[in-house]
Amino acid sequence: MTRLLPLIALILLGACAFIAPIQPPSTFYVMRHLNTPAGAPDPDLTDEGRRNAQALAEWFGDNPPAAIFVSNAKRAQQTAAPLAARLGIEPRIYDPSNTRLLIAEVMKEPPPVLIVGHSNTVPEIVEALSGRRPDALTHDDFGDIWVIAGDRRGFVRRRLNE
Repeated sequence: MTRLLPLIALILLGACAFIAPIQPPSTFYVMRHLNTPAGAPDPDLTDEGRRNAQALAEWFGDNPPAAIFVSNAKRAQQTAAPLAARLGIEPRIYDPSNTRLLIAEVMKEPPPVLIVGHSNTVPEIVEALSGRRPDALTHDDFGDIWVIAGDRRGFVRRRLNE
């Protein structure tokens, strides 16, 4: 019998390798910064953009982000500032040229997570999180929020002012 114990232990350990840990569903919100004038290198939000940032602070309802990531641009930080203040969260600044590092950091956070990016980074971020790439954004595409939830297969594109 004592010779069988190591064999039984080995079989049980092998069986444990086939049991995957249960992952809680994750929700990610990805958006482009809010309204800015065209052509300036790092502009502040316009008056409309500031009003929309205030609206963003209320948009999430009962499922607000537990973590907020913003790029190093003023307009991204200004977009999230009212929401972060309301929630008492310090936004984490990321380098918009390194999506891979951003996604690695986002995955360490408890959901839900909000990421504020730019017209040239949002499609790549959404694709990295959902497996589907949204259409390219133009300068006037402000106020869209991509919601990636559950099994992270695809996204729902919502409007801030819905």
